[in-house]
Amino acid sequence: MIDVQKPVSFKTIFIIALPMVVSQGTETVMMFTDRFFLSLLGKQFITASMSGGLSSFVFSSFFLGVIGYVNALVAQYYGAKQFKNCFKATAQALWLSLFCYPLSLVLIPAVHWFFVWAGHSPGQVALEFSYFRILMAGSFFVFIRTALSGYFIGIGKTPVVMASNILGMIINIPLNYIFIFGIPGLPAMGIEGAAFGTLGGSLVSCLFLVIALPLDKLYRNHTNRRNRWWGINGSILKKLLSFGIPAGGELFVNVFLFNFFVQLMFSYGEDVAAAVVITFNYDMLAFIPLLGLSYAVTALTGQQMGAGNIQGAKKVILSVLKLTYVYASIMVLLFVLGADLLVSVFSMGFSADDQAVLPLARIMLRLAAIYLLADGTQIVFGGGLRGAGDTRWVMYISVGLHVMMALGTYVMIKILHIQPIGVWLYFIGFVLSLGVSMFLRYKTNRWQKIKMVNHEESGESEIIEETYL
Repeated sequence: MIDVQKPVSFKTIFIIALPMVVSQGTETVMMFTDRFFLSLLGKQFITASMSGGLSSFVFSSFFLGVIGYVNALVAQYYGAKQFKNCFKATAQALWLSLFCYPLSLVLIPAVHWFFVWAGHSPGQVALEFSYFRILMAGSFFVFIRTALSGYFIGIGKTPVVMASNILGMIINIPLNYIFIFGIPGLPAMGIEGAAFGTLGGSLVSCLFLVIALPLDKLYRNHTNRRNRWWGINGSILKKLLSFGIPAGGELFVNVFLFNFFVQLMFSYGEDVAAAVVITFNYDMLAFIPLLGLSYAVTALTGQQMGAGNIQGAKKVILSVLKLTYVYASIMVLLFVLGADLLVSVFSMGFSADDQAVLPLARIMLRLAAIYLLADGTQIVFGGGLRGAGDTRWVMYISVGLHVMMALGTYVMIKILHIQPIGVWLYFIGFVLSLGVSMFLRYKTNRWQKIKMVNHEESGESEIIEETYL
C-alpha cells in the first residue's frame, strides 16, 4: 500500500507511471498492427480503419470521460484513507457503464450521414462504417474495463491494468490476422475481421479485471457481506457526475473536433488521406504512451490532494513532466531522422500509382516532431489538474482551442483552399498553444483550492461545495 503521507519519491512515481505507459503502449501496438495488416489490402483499407476507429472513439468518448473520472475520485478517497468509498465510487462507474451502453448504440446511424457529409467516396463510406458499427457494438466491454481500470489506477496498482492490457494485446493481434486474411475453414473478413479481432482482445482484457477485483488485497480487507458497496450511492454518484461530466464533455468535444479535422483532411483525396493516416499512426507511438503518464499523474495527484498534501501534488506533476520530456525527445529524434524508413513500412501494400503518398507523409511526419514536447506538456499538466478536480477550467481551455482549430481548418480547406502542408502547420500551432495554456493554468495555483473529499470524515463522505476559480 502506498503511504501518501510520506514525500513522493521519483522512484515511486516511476513505478506507478511505467505500467501505465506500457499499458497504453499495448493499445498503440494493437492499433498499429491492425492498420499495418489492413495496409496490405490497400490504402483505402488503412484510411477506413482510422476514420471508422476514430469515429467509434468519438461517439464513446463522453461516456468514457465520465466513467473514467472514477480514477481521480478513487485516488482522492484513497489518499484520504476512505477505502470503502473507493469501492463505492467504482460501483457508481459500473452502473454508469450499464446506463451509457444503450445510449451509445443510438448514435450509430448518425455516423453514416457524417461520412457522406464529409465528402467520402461511397466505397470508402461502406468500409469505414462497417468497421465503426462493429466497434460500437462492443463498446460495453470498453466501458466496464474503463471503470475497473479506474479503481486499480486510483489506488496505485497500475501493474494490474498493465497485465490486462498485455493479455488483450496477445489475444488481439493473432485474432486480427486470422479474421482479416482468413484461415482454412474461416473466410477472410477484411476490415470487418479487424473490428472483430479488436473486440476479442477487449473482451479478454475486461474479463481479467472482473476476476482481479475480488482478489485485490485492499478489496478483501475492507469489504464483507454487510458492506453493500455495489449499490447506487446518490452522494458519490453525484460527485462522480459533477466532476466527470466536464471531463467527459471535454473529451467528447476534443475528439469530435479532432475527427472533424481528420475528415476535412481526407476531403483532399485518397493520397492526402493516406499520408495523414501514416503520420498519425506514428504520432500514436508518441501520444498514446503519454496518455499512460496522464492517467498516472491524475491518480498520483488525486492521492496527494486527498491526503491534503499540495506540495506532494506539485512534486508529482513536475516529476512526471521530466519523464515525459525524456520520452518525447526520443520520439522527436525518431520522427526527424527515421521518417523515410517509418513511412516505407506502410507502403508495402501500395501499388505503383500509390507511391505519390510517400513524399507528403515524410514531410508531415518530420513536421510533427515540432509539437511533441508541447503535446507532452498539455497531457501532464492537464492530467494533474484533473486529478485535483479542476475539470471545468481544463475543459474551457481545451475545448476553446479545439473549436478555434476546427473552424480555422474548415476556412483554410473549404473556403481558402490552402494546400495540405499549410493546414498541417496550422494544426501544429494549435498543439503548441494547448501546451502553453495548460502550463499557465497550473501556474495560477487556483486548482489547489478545489475540494473533492471531506477530510474530517473517515466513513461516508458527504458532498461539499466545490470551488472553481
